[in-house]
Amino acid sequence: MEVKINREIRNYSESVFMGLSLRQFLFSLLACGTTILLYFISKTYFGKETLSWICVVGAIPFALLGFFKYNGMPAEKVLISYIQSEFLIPKKMVCKSNNFYYELLKNRKNDAYERKNG
Repeated sequence: MEVKINREIRNYSESVFMGLSLRQFLFSLLACGTTILLYFISKTYFGKETLSWICVVGAIPFALLGFFKYNGMPAEKVLISYIQSEFLIPKKMVCKSNNFYYELLKNRKNDAYERKNG
């Protein structure tokens, strides 16, 4: 008897149906459902080739959400990270140094000057 063990424990995912994880299985069902729905809604308006492309384009978002991973993050976390880094967080970073010693000396000189002349 041979037991298959992953080298990296974080890569383990429990298979629910035909080797797919629960997430992959649910998004596969959503992709298939969307494809069937798009087919029956638009079969009277388009030819078969155009209709096949519409179905494929309709299934792509669900397939990406279910199967895409980048640096261990699922697609929605990658999208949120991208939006935050590109649009919400300012790109121009201003670096200003604070010289506390200089500020203390400047205040001390001002106080000494005021005591002397004031």
